[in-house]
Amino acid sequence: MAQNIYDNPAFFAGYAQLNRSTQGLDGAPEWPSMTKMLPDLHDLNVIDLGCGYGWFCRYAREQGAQEVRGIDVSAKMLAKANEMTDDSKISYCREDLEQLKLPENNYDLVYSSLALHYIVNLSALFNSIFHSLKPGGKFVFSAEHPIFSAPMQQGWLTDDKGQRSWPVNHYQAEGNRVTNWLANGVIKQHRTLATYINLLIDAGFTLHRLEEWGPTAQQIAEQPALDEEKERPMLFLVSATKS
Repeated sequence: MAQNIYDNPAFFAGYAQLNRSTQGLDGAPEWPSMTKMLPDLHDLNVIDLGCGYGWFCRYAREQGAQEVRGIDVSAKMLAKANEMTDDSKISYCREDLEQLKLPENNYDLVYSSLALHYIVNLSALFNSIFHSLKPGGKFVFSAEHPIFSAPMQQGWLTDDKGQRSWPVNHYQAEGNRVTNWLANGVIKQHRTLATYINLLIDAGFTLHRLEEWGPTAQQIAEQPALDEEKERPMLFLVSATKS
């Protein structure tokens, strides 16, 4: 079973303070780029893997999705999602993405935001997602960029002249990375960008777009804290199709 860090009280309390928790999709700086990868959602059958508070599930319905299902391993996240949702066409289910079995040829869109870097058996999940999509269905997701996840100890390095750099040592050494983000002992999975892409190709997907996300000048002007994100990609975004 995947580590259920979001049910850790300290982690959940810290996550609740983030902009993407308090402001929803508008609080996620990568959201404008994600929207460009999404299909027209009208009448689509949609599933969100790692749905959290259900922000995307509700957005999909607002855009005309026919039915939306949100999956998360965290009971605390799903309780919050249910509390914030009043729509019979949105359903939430507690499931572990490491062991997820999806119905075949069922979904028009599989969406996932910042969840896949927690998954050990990503090959099995990609295969399940591929078979769950209808022909022509889309898979759109974001994950932590391998440059961000590579170092065994994540954090900026500052030289004697004040120049800050992000280490990329151990880039080729895939596997566990343990961080103390919001709570101690958060386990994530580092894999190279090539591994992500090749797993998608091996599952049968056709790739349409890959973006190594960074903030725009306008975003930095509005939120100066984003300035450091232009120095290295923290996230990457992918759009793929079941041809």
